[in-house]
Amino acid sequence: MTAPDHEPRAPRTDPVPGPGGLSVRDRALLALERRSWAGPGAKERAIREELGISPVHYYQLLNALIDDERALREDPVTVNRLRRVRDAKRGRR
Repeated sequence: MTAPDHEPRAPRTDPVPGPGGLSVRDRALLALERRSWAGPGAKERAIREELGISPVHYYQLLNALIDDERALREDPVTVNRLRRVRDAKRGRR
């Protein structure tokens, strides 16, 4: 049985490696981070609807992912931006 066309389908987010070593889930995390967000709550809603996980779990996965050299090779602009943001937050503590 398939879902009606009007219901969004979450991408397959299991940790199975794809080409280049990153999983489908890891690629989906990076793709979500490349997007811009209209207002408060939009990103969190997309995390729940598109990835099927909580925002807390998303940020845990993302934080580990940006330390992965495969992610840096896959999307250096996004990963380096996220590393700079994380380092700036750590420096303020």
